[in-house]
Amino acid sequence: MRLLGCDFSSAPNAKKPIVQAWGQLSGSGESGVLTLERLETFTSLDQWQAALSEPGPWLGAFDLPFGLPRELIETLAWPTEWLACMRHYQALSRDEIRTAFKAFCDARPVGGKFAHRAADAPAGSSPSMKWVNPPVAFMLHAGVPRLMDAGITLFGLHAQDPQRIGLEAYPGLLARRVIGSRSYKSDDSAKQTPDRLIARKDLLTALELGLAPNTPQSPWPRLRMRSGLRDSLLADAKGDALDAVLCLVQAAWAHQRQLAGDARFGLPEFDPLEGWIVSA
Repeated sequence: MRLLGCDFSSAPNAKKPIVQAWGQLSGSGESGVLTLERLETFTSLDQWQAALSEPGPWLGAFDLPFGLPRELIETLAWPTEWLACMRHYQALSRDEIRTAFKAFCDARPVGGKFAHRAADAPAGSSPSMKWVNPPVAFMLHAGVPRLMDAGITLFGLHAQDPQRIGLEAYPGLLARRVIGSRSYKSDDSAKQTPDRLIARKDLLTALELGLAPNTPQSPWPRLRMRSGLRDSLLADAKGDALDAVLCLVQAAWAHQRQLAGDARFGLPEFDPLEGWIVSA
């Protein structure tokens, strides 16, 4: 089984591409080793969709939300079946999304402006309706329709090709488990400091040593790669490549659960309108 981790951008370009990390898992449990084989970049959504349309089998973890909060959807009177909701959302412009979401927030009290999915608290993720800093609502708008049109199964939400399965991931979830609240990346060149480079080194070393916090029931695989790939991960001060690798590690964690007989890839039962974040 090939494994995929994707750091997504809703408007990819040469300076901020979509980055994907490919690898394979050998062994299982605490002896599992995840080999990072290659990184690839895409500067357009069409390129990315075409690559994902190629035959599997693979299991991928994608850093973009797969659903919106049920509370938001019901308040806006949008369809409450996932596929119908996503197609409705796809048909809206970004300005229409921003207007609808801003009106929702404006009608709510300070401290509770955004609606959250059930996965947000355990994952520590931003609400998927957020349209700024980071604009994850637009990531969903740009990415999920492309995944659907590529024929990918989005587990628990939309069944299509069983040989190409996508899970929602969040690299910050794993990074915080390893290095706490330390920042390891920035798109701002003035903030690409030696401290952030050291944090990337510590994060990568921990993944290589298998030091990501775990329990006997939920071990994390040890990461392996050739030196050239390691150097490129450390040199990427924006952290896009490292985030793709963190998503790859989450895909490997899910595959370990699958190999152990868990048909749900380690995910709990979740709201089929909202989705869930792998390993949360």
